[in-house]
Amino acid sequence: MISYSLHCTEGHDFEAWFRNAGDYDGQAQRGLVTCPTCGSAKISKALMAPAVSTGKRREKLALAAGAEQAKMIAQLQDLARKVRSSAENVGDKFAEEARKIHFGETEARGIYGEATLEEAKSLAEDGVGFLPLPALPEEQN
Repeated sequence: MISYSLHCTEGHDFEAWFRNAGDYDGQAQRGLVTCPTCGSAKISKALMAPAVSTGKRREKLALAAGAEQAKMIAQLQDLARKVRSSAENVGDKFAEEARKIHFGETEARGIYGEATLEEAKSLAEDGVGFLPLPALPEEQN
């Protein structure tokens, strides 16, 4: 995993995690990296100092990262629960239903479900807004 400091054209700074540099590049090219403040997809990497750590500092960072990671996972689980409790599960018909809602062919409502990579790319190309729900460890883990 790699963390990038990012900057949007509206002047907002934020951080985001990616599997690797290529993952960031691919998502940025497809307009999937957006500013959490204003939603702009015009994003650039900000200057970053390399993280160099030794012995005790590395140990402290690992403990802090573990606590931060646990906090982040709990927040993502809470978000996923809220989405699932307030939206309709349309299963593998997600792309079809999202497109109908986007083009006003059916009632606007919150939905979630499953889509293939090809369906997600097609939705993005059509300007249909959506966000993937993260795959998270089960609550009992």
